[in-house]
Amino acid sequence: MIVLQTERLNLRHFTADDKAFVLALYQSPGFLNYIGDRGIHSEADALAYITTRLIPSYQNLGFGLYLVERKEDLTPVGTCGLVKRDTLEQVDLGYGFAEAYFGQGFAYEACAAVIDYAAEEHGLSSLLAIVQSDNAASITLLNKLKFHYLRCQQVLTLQVNIDVYRLSAMK
Repeated sequence: MIVLQTERLNLRHFTADDKAFVLALYQSPGFLNYIGDRGIHSEADALAYITTRLIPSYQNLGFGLYLVERKEDLTPVGTCGLVKRDTLEQVDLGYGFAEAYFGQGFAYEACAAVIDYAAEEHGLSSLLAIVQSDNAASITLLNKLKFHYLRCQQVLTLQVNIDVYRLSAMK
């Protein structure tokens, strides 16, 4: 199901058919380095992640992470959406893109659409975003999206400190 469309992108629900893309994205070096190992090491793991984490989020919360694909050829390029984490007090903007599509503006385009969607469809007036402090590209993106640094927070499960950013006064 397509949730959002932009000039160049569709953002849609993940399905079982997306397991190969999920495996490739979640095992890419950049994803592992900046987002972490989600335990997806096979297509079976990817399918389990889709069916036990992504799809239930759509059903239980009305939002989640979406597959981002190019409109022109339906090629998957990344993931972007809204996440409710136990470790954060508010919903956050989550995203990750395949390295082959870096520098093409897809992340900004998808994130901007999700921010509008969060405000218009879910009535959210602010969002959080988390990022490792050495992820310069992601910090640049968050700044371009008008997020502001809020705090550093330790994530014990990942044994890493993350920077938390906030976007307030959304549409």
